[in-house]
Amino acid sequence: MPEGWQWDETLYLESAPYYVRGRLPYAPGLAERLRVVLALDGQSRLLDVGCGPGVLALTLAYLFTEVIGVDPDVGMLAEAERRAEEAGVGNARWVRKRAEELPADPGSFRVATFGQSFHWMDRDRVAAIVFALLERGGAFVHVSDIKEARAVSGDLPYPTPPHDEIQELVRRYLGPVRRAGQGVLPHGTPDGEAVVLGRAGFAGPERLLVPAGEVLARSADDVVAGVFSRSDSAPHLFGDRAGDFEAALRGLLHDASPADRFAEAAPDTEVFVWRKPECA
Repeated sequence: MPEGWQWDETLYLESAPYYVRGRLPYAPGLAERLRVVLALDGQSRLLDVGCGPGVLALTLAYLFTEVIGVDPDVGMLAEAERRAEEAGVGNARWVRKRAEELPADPGSFRVATFGQSFHWMDRDRVAAIVFALLERGGAFVHVSDIKEARAVSGDLPYPTPPHDEIQELVRRYLGPVRRAGQGVLPHGTPDGEAVVLGRAGFAGPERLLVPAGEVLARSADDVVAGVFSRSDSAPHLFGDRAGDFEAALRGLLHDASPADRFAEAAPDTEVFVWRKPECA
């Protein structure tokens, strides 16, 4: 985790109901690509670390006999459980725990996934724990999206969301320093993942790029949900000004698109696969 920053349980407080609706989805071919690359046959177990509302766990559940999602946020786990029941997924269970607190032996796993969550953790400690939990030849899979906007040929059917103006509005309400829970995140997302995982004993990585290939129509409600799904603009950060902020945000969106409709190019999904050596 970034030096000088400590985890607290308010990091995503009140964000869980907005997360799935607000975040742009992973590429639709992600599960099939991982099935092939990891030679998954439905006979192994998945550990999804920092699972949030179960986005990755539920996408991949059909490829495993059992899926365990781990997250310290009770709201996120409640949303994951609700979504699993709604989707009829019966082989997933949800554990409220920080990754650093994982037991040494909850059974072995073929795959451990991290959906844009590893940077919130004590990475050396978690890498060592996960290395011990994986089977020989098992995979540490880090999934994220490409942050740079994807080029789209032709005209979009609606305006794109005014992201710069939205961030300026957030700064007007919360100040210029990016918030994180009860404190701030002074150093941003840490790098050096390759060193951390190499030090833990993993080999790799193999980089996969799964193309999105679609333009998404988004409502103003979707864009608002995206803002409230973020740790640095979670609803609780605005306190008694949350209503004023949302009203200002919706006004900004309406000015950008009076029809309250927007278009965004879905990001490609980037995956790094690290392997536990067969001889480990």
